[in-house]
Amino acid sequence: MLDIGGFKTENHSERLASPSPKPERQEDIPFQNFEASDPEDIHSVTKTGCRSHCRRNCKKYVALLGILLLAIWLLHRYLFQVLHNLGIMSMAPVVIQASSKQTATIIFLHGLGDTGHGWAASLAAIKPPYAKLICPTAPAIPVSLNMGMRMPSWFDLKSLDPSAVEDEEGIKKSADNIRKLIQDEIKAGIPANRILVGGFSMGGALALYLGLTENTSLGGIVALSSWLPMHRSFPWNSNARPAVLQCHGEADPLVLYSFGVMTSAILKSQLPKYTFKSYPQLQHTSSEQEMEDVKTFMKEVLPPV
Repeated sequence: MLDIGGFKTENHSERLASPSPKPERQEDIPFQNFEASDPEDIHSVTKTGCRSHCRRNCKKYVALLGILLLAIWLLHRYLFQVLHNLGIMSMAPVVIQASSKQTATIIFLHGLGDTGHGWAASLAAIKPPYAKLICPTAPAIPVSLNMGMRMPSWFDLKSLDPSAVEDEEGIKKSADNIRKLIQDEIKAGIPANRILVGGFSMGGALALYLGLTENTSLGGIVALSSWLPMHRSFPWNSNARPAVLQCHGEADPLVLYSFGVMTSAILKSQLPKYTFKSYPQLQHTSSEQEMEDVKTFMKEVLPPV
């Protein structure tokens, strides 16, 4: 006889040969002893087990919900891109009217792969109440920098290196399209010097090109995380000398800060009213301080009348 786990049996081979019921050990029947001793303990153990089960299920449901939301977001982006590329989705600019009598207009151009909706809300929060805001969306074109993928882009980008070949034809074409928006505002009674053009990244590059080659001087230019296109032989217009605010993050990994500094040196040598602001640790995005600086600049160049 062997004494195993608190009960007696002959040997292991006999237990396998005999189909007799397995002896009940204390650890095999945890609820039996609780029932014999204290019924409340059974309720406690059962409740603990249910809670553990619920927690496991909740974690599964949260994970599944996260996957579902991600799938919906990716599908939305994919459908938007498809419809945008096919020209089915409206290309109309986002327009936010002045909350009081309009005496000025702000036109802001988004960066690569974005739309006018990407900047509309944040700019609407800082614009003067008498200014109308227009945020157009670039057409979808193949972009060399992104392996030829079609996406909203004001012109083709082959590289973000200052020495790279530039899409001069594309820059001029987009500038002509934005000039039509400016002319529409002038026809509606807004003088050119009450119109500000700005942009982020490639949108800022286009804003600089447009504002500094106009036949008449605009009210101002805002260039965020941007650069001066065609800087080796820029077609300056002596009539175009608007105030310019250039902002750049010192930690920008895409449009390098050094590129911004180079642009700053060129603009400073040509423009009488020029301001350059940099932001430590800011990458290729905006910040609250930068938006406050833009807000101040808007009020300076587009004061109430």
